[in-house]
Amino acid sequence: MTPAELSALLLLSATELLARRAGDVAPTLTVADLALERPRNRDHGDWSTNLAMKIAKAVGVAPRELAAELAEGFRLIDGISAVDVAGPGFINFTLDAAAAGSLAKAIVEQGAAYGRTDALVGQTINLEFVSANPTGPLHIGHTRWAALGDSIARVLTASGATVATEFYINDAGTQMDNFGASILAAARGLPTPENGYPGSYIAELAAKVVAERPDLLELADDEALAIARERGYALQLGDIRSSLERFNVHFDVWFSERDLHAVDAGTGQSLITAAIDRLRVQGHVFDDDDAVWVRTTDFGDDKDRVIRRGNGIVTYFAADAAYYLNKSDRGFAHKIYLLGADHHGYVHRLKALAGAAGDDPDRDIEVLIGQLVSINGARLSKRAGNIIELDDLQAWLGTDALRYSLGRYPADSPLTLDPELLQKRTNDNPVFYVQYAHARTFSVARNAAASGVGRSVFDASLLTHDTESALLGLLAELPRVVAQAAELREPHRIARYCEELAGSYHRWYDNCRVTPVGDESVTDVHRTRLWLSDATGVALRNGLDLLGVSAPDRM
Repeated sequence: MTPAELSALLLLSATELLARRAGDVAPTLTVADLALERPRNRDHGDWSTNLAMKIAKAVGVAPRELAAELAEGFRLIDGISAVDVAGPGFINFTLDAAAAGSLAKAIVEQGAAYGRTDALVGQTINLEFVSANPTGPLHIGHTRWAALGDSIARVLTASGATVATEFYINDAGTQMDNFGASILAAARGLPTPENGYPGSYIAELAAKVVAERPDLLELADDEALAIARERGYALQLGDIRSSLERFNVHFDVWFSERDLHAVDAGTGQSLITAAIDRLRVQGHVFDDDDAVWVRTTDFGDDKDRVIRRGNGIVTYFAADAAYYLNKSDRGFAHKIYLLGADHHGYVHRLKALAGAAGDDPDRDIEVLIGQLVSINGARLSKRAGNIIELDDLQAWLGTDALRYSLGRYPADSPLTLDPELLQKRTNDNPVFYVQYAHARTFSVARNAAASGVGRSVFDASLLTHDTESALLGLLAELPRVVAQAAELREPHRIARYCEELAGSYHRWYDNCRVTPVGDESVTDVHRTRLWLSDATGVALRNGLDLLGVSAPDRM
């Protein structure tokens, strides 16, 4: 019996009781009201609900009394072997072995779909992360935001939300001219200009640009600068895309900041100037000292923001406003920004912007701030000179170790990784521990096939060992953990779940044989346990996939 099936049966029983008790004024219940949880102490049963305490006031009866009445109905449900009332009104359930064990077969049959829920169905979310300047390689900070952002997108999607991942390309402004000037200087054999970009990667880009345009060195400065800037930009952005794809991070949208400044031939306006007009209509724009302002203090900002200066030049805030409105125009009711540790000042600014646009700052926008990450012994990039590159980290530690380790901790916690640990092939290394458990499920299947143990029989009532009960209990948790990780934007919960499941599987493996020993005959116990092993492999594989980590079948 899956948690969803149990919830549906409990809901039906509770609804029938309330209808008899209160008639037309009975409170309407949903599956969410049941809020099934696993008791910390397994002696208290397989599942627990605080339903009676939640609705007792509406029903007009003491919680424990209502819990006793609900328990009477729950005891009649097939598959439930015991129901107990505890404390002020908790209801604890114990499933019989057949009902509990049937989950293993259901998991194998669901395969990659197991763990997915409809908890966030109907939500349309734009998730922006990384968003680096296309003027150099991605660094260690981008690496963390890439891992976290992609895993958040995966758990949101697994919970039923419609998600678009987006990379905002900061390709407007003076940094692009400085980038182009650096490439042109390298091509001409000159020193890096003031405010330019150092590093051998600039020389590499310059060589590629000259190979494409051998006439570059013969052109006038302005034309040569434009070519160096645009071709260098295209090449560097291509490198960024490739680095992210190798890191198992895919973006649905690559949004250019230049598109915000481009003037539409039909309207004669850019998205930025149109955004100023739209905010004015909302009633939060005012003019003062020849400048145009947005009254963001109406929405908790520490000061009002200039959106267009007195000289007519728009501010960065204007681009933020246009970009936010553009996301809404593309149908995204909810926007999530994952920003670096140096962007704390953006939180109030972006939320105030949402309010000024007519949205609910507490509902329609989230700004998640990721903290810094460091890796002991990591060296600065030889190409970039002043950063630790994503590509170097990948080559050194591997994608799986990086993705898992960065996804294993909350975004708001500073993090220092131990490369020596991450390269160990021992149980001390969390990613190895989980991947090894998954590989072991395949090893068990191969050994079972060699011993004549097949999957022709599944008798859930045979899964009675204590370690089997514990393993089934954890397998049942994956949908809840995924839904919670999505709701809280905390993919590290998936990693911790995988580690707990791996530990439970290893303990089960030490106690319960899938293949017969010596002259022992193959029995239905062996066949049924093979299903349980397969189910564990499915759950581990699905969990690792949510973290962007591979699930090898051999190690």
